[in-house]
Amino acid sequence: MAAKDRKPNRSRDHLAALFFLVVLLCLWLASGISWKSSLPWMAEAQNAEDVQKTATAPDDQPPPSRPTHQHLSFNERVEERQAMVFQQIQARDIKDPNVLQAMRTVPRHAFVPSSQEVHAYRDYPLPIGEGQTISQPYIVAFMTEALRLDPNSTVLEIGTGSGYQAAVCAEIARHVYTIEIVEPLATEAAQRLKTLGYPNVYVRAGDGYHGWPEKGPFDAIIGTAAAKRIPPALLDQLAPGGRMILPVGNAWGFQHLVLITKDLGGALRRRQVMPVRFVPMTGQVQQPAEASER
Repeated sequence: MAAKDRKPNRSRDHLAALFFLVVLLCLWLASGISWKSSLPWMAEAQNAEDVQKTATAPDDQPPPSRPTHQHLSFNERVEERQAMVFQQIQARDIKDPNVLQAMRTVPRHAFVPSSQEVHAYRDYPLPIGEGQTISQPYIVAFMTEALRLDPNSTVLEIGTGSGYQAAVCAEIARHVYTIEIVEPLATEAAQRLKTLGYPNVYVRAGDGYHGWPEKGPFDAIIGTAAAKRIPPALLDQLAPGGRMILPVGNAWGFQHLVLITKDLGGALRRRQVMPVRFVPMTGQVQQPAEASER
């Protein structure tokens, strides 16, 4: 009988303990403490997850690497570059301070063959091998100014050549993607730009007719070889509000720099801005136009 008398007491004890645990749980939840943060190993996992989210958030990405200017070439022939800008570029009404500074900074003599280094800052184009040339300094400055680049711009260049125009754009823009159809020139330019410290320039060997769609759209597109017609892919890859400049015309006939703008609604406008003489663009552009391009 004594044993039977103790059973109700145990039941009451269990109920009291359960009620006490429920009260503690309610107080704990009301305090706003995370159940994960209350356990050390769960807190560590939560903190790691938060760090990963912060690191991959677009707004928290670190700024892209900029040209380093540590190579010895940047400290060579500085007065010649200053004279080039003053006499050849400012004298012809180029006014964008970013363009002028870029032209003063980039060591043009590092982008020409050793046999041409003495002429690097002269007022004319120079041969760079493979039947290609580096453009006259004024033309480089004129085309760069026409793009209206800023530090957030993403640029596509068709015709890397020695890499000089890409380097000038990279002094101003965020990223420069440049395509060269002559593979030896592409290889040399990529190595040269890496050696000189241009981590924001990306070089591809290939036909620029097709652009670089996976990296578009582009705020600015620049062509450094004369096309018989404007490749449709480049028009498609130009961002709304973007600007494109490239020489258009026959290899042995009239050529003009053509400036194309795309408004925010996608409408295109084009105008001829200057007669020029460029080496011809090769590849797909030399084939007959497809019906969709006519």
